[in-house]
Order: sequence, then C-alpha cells, then structure tokens
Amino acid sequence: MSPTPLVVVNVVGLTPRLLKRMPRLRGVAERGFEAELGTVLPAVTCSAQATFLTGEPPSGHGIVGNGWYFRDLGEVFLWRQHHALMGGEKVWQAARRVHPGYTVANVCWWYAMGADVDWTVTPRPIYYADGRKEPDCYTDPPELHDELTGAIGDFPLFTYWGPNAGIASSRWIRRAAEQLLATHLPDLTLVYLPHLDYDLQRHGPGAPQAAAAAAALDAEIGPLLDAAERRGATVVVLSEYGITDVSRPVDVNRLLRSEGLLRVYTQDGMEYLDPWTSRAFAVADHQIAHVYVKDKADLAAVRKLCEALPGVAEVLDGDGKRAAGLDHERAGELVLVAEPDAWFTYYYWLDDARAPDFARLVEIHRKPGYDPAELFFDPENPGKAKGRAAVALARKKLGMRYLMSVVGLDAGARAVRGSHGRLPADPADGPVLLCSDPTVARERFAATEVKDLLLRLAGVSPAGPKEG
Repeated sequence: MSPTPLVVVNVVGLTPRLLKRMPRLRGVAERGFEAELGTVLPAVTCSAQATFLTGEPPSGHGIVGNGWYFRDLGEVFLWRQHHALMGGEKVWQAARRVHPGYTVANVCWWYAMGADVDWTVTPRPIYYADGRKEPDCYTDPPELHDELTGAIGDFPLFTYWGPNAGIASSRWIRRAAEQLLATHLPDLTLVYLPHLDYDLQRHGPGAPQAAAAAAALDAEIGPLLDAAERRGATVVVLSEYGITDVSRPVDVNRLLRSEGLLRVYTQDGMEYLDPWTSRAFAVADHQIAHVYVKDKADLAAVRKLCEALPGVAEVLDGDGKRAAGLDHERAGELVLVAEPDAWFTYYYWLDDARAPDFARLVEIHRKPGYDPAELFFDPENPGKAKGRAAVALARKKLGMRYLMSVVGLDAGARAVRGSHGRLPADPADGPVLLCSDPTVARERFAATEVKDLLLRLAGVSPAGPKEG
C-alpha cells in the first residue's frame, strides 16, 4: 500500500491570534482540526525544526539554538546548513523502515544540505571571488536548480532577510513547492514560509503591519493548499514559536566585558570578539543566550552577574538545562532566559567607533549572535542609510567593491518590537498545529510528538494511535 502524501507547511510565527486573520489556513482546521503545539527551549527556528523532524529535544538532536560556540574550532557560528549537525533519526528515515521507497522534498527547512532526501531547495548566495554576493539557491539534484529558476526566476535572497525582507521570498518558496508537487510527486513535502517573521519583529505582533502580513501570507498560501488537494495530500500546518512584544535590548556581552571576562582583539581600529582568551562570553539568540565559561572557578561569579542584569528572568545551570531538555555539550555552561519584554543583543564593544565593519551590514555568518536590527534601515537616519545602499548598489553594478552599510547599532536594537525564544506564557501567543485529517485530532501536541504524528498521517507508522 502506498503512503498517504503529506505536505507540511512551516508558517513561522503563526499563532491562534493571527490565525483569526487567515481564512485559507482556518479552512484547513475546519476540514480537520486545530491543536495547541508545544515548543522547545529555545523556541527558535533551528531547534524547533530539529525537534519536529526527530521527535527529540535539543539534548538529543544537538541543535541548541540557531548557532553556538564550536568549541573544537574556537569560533561562534550561526545559521550553518549541513544536515550532519543534526542528530537523531529523521521522520523520513523512520518512514523508510516501513516503506523503503519513501520520497521527500525539503523546500527551505533548515539543515537541508547533505540530507538523505530526494529533492532539496535551500537559499545559498553566490560568493564571488571579488567579494560580491548574489542571490541564488542550492538544489539537489543539481538539475533542479535550472528547472526551478527557469520556471519561477532566481531566488529573491534580499527579500528573505534584511531591511527589504518581505513576501517575495515566501512566494518563491511556495511556487517551488508547487512545482515539486506537480512534477516529482514526493510522499513528504516540507515547506518553510518565513514571511510573518519580518513585520512581527519590526513592529510587534499587535501592530497593523502584523495583521497585514498575516493576510498577505494567507492569500499566498492558497495556491499551495490547492496544489496539495490536487495531489490528494494531507496538509499539516505548524509553527515553531509565537512572536511577542518586546521593548528592551539586553547587552549581556557588554556586562561581561566591563567585568574583564570577555576579551577582544583589535585590527584596523575595529574590535573582534576573542573567544579563545575570553573567560566568559554569550552567544545571543533572541530571548535566549548561551554563556560559555572557560573555567569552572568563574561559574558562580558569572552566574551572579547575569542574575543581577536587568532583563534576565532565569539563569539555567546544569540542573536547569537538564530540566529544559537543553543539556548538550554544545550548550553554554549557563543559559539565560530573558524577561518577557526583553531580548539579548550580541554587542560586545563599548564604543560604536570600535565596532567591526560587519556590525552595520546584513551579515548573518560573521556576527557572533543574532541581530534583528538587520531588519531595519538605520532608524537614526533611514534616508541616509537608503542613500548609502543606493551608492553601494551602483558600485556593485559597476563591478566595484562595496559595503551595504545600512544597519543601525543601538538605535537598531531599540527599534525591535517583537521577539521569541522563551516558552510562551499564553497558548494564544504560542505555536499552533492545523491538520486536514480529523481522525488524529487532539487538543495539544508536544513538539516532540510531531514526528510520530506525521508518520501516522502518512500511514507508515507501525504504532497505533495514542490517547491524547
């Protein structure tokens, strides 16, 4: 017997509150059911996706955030892409134990590169030798690249993240998923739609811009739902986290530096985090920060400092990490959880004149922490920032070197109005799961139960239904 086709749409930031403004998605629940969806700590993209796919918490699959300190390399890296970083048995690997020919298309879920799936699509810029960065995507098999770009155009990278982030990137991803559904007929299609991430972080979840983003994305999803229906697929829509209002950036690394625990090195007048010699530093990730402490003798003092920092709600040590399912060797010795209205910056310099040049760029791979200020043209002078961008673009078109220096520093951080990472205080502001098949309905699923749910919906799980 053939498995039931599944289309799993990851609508980032979707909550029960926003769902009220999204009639096409509500239609999925009306045909099937809506359930509260538990998340993991940290409630961030890479950790949540890894849990959905493996059924394990971060302590099992090892994805302790969107990035971490790679101790064996002495470097902080965020947004790595290789699948080998994620441990645990994936949902399709479990399906293949029952149905060896089970096929999978991954359209922009994380850790896609190198995965043992049949079709892979993920954003991947072209990094030219002269320093230029051009929009593109990575596909496997390679010929899928020209098939997709020939049909729907180049991947619009600069609307996927940055000050111009918007609906165009989600539209491209949606169209790529439709193309794969129509021409390759995968058994499982994973689709990642990021649009709600943008204006909810820029303006907050209650802002008019957030409502408009929800309506725009709902309209964009419609054709994908229609394509899934033509395929005879069961549809699952889920989210990784809900975005809530914030107003306070918290500079944990500046505290650690002022206390002589974090060290920098200087080149050309710019300061760079020196993780090799620092006694303690933090990898900031929205409302969670991993604090790496080199010497256990410093642990109590660092903990005391962090507990006293305004904006810090909790400091998790070994016991706290175990209770949260976050006790993995990649995690910091301490994990900070922000107050509900606060989030953590990565900033470690004490004088903006000494900040590295990448601090003012959209540069997700060089910053040793997450930077939501990249979603804005410098709020202190957005017109001037846009002018600099126009000049940089002209230089780029002439084949000259350029820096797209548009991101504000402290002003950019103060402009952020939405964040995530904490566990939700109210289910209305947390993740949600929708399913077009009512036979497996429950009121709530834990994130660790999503893998088993998908296997049951596909008809490839040897286990019977569990009681909710």
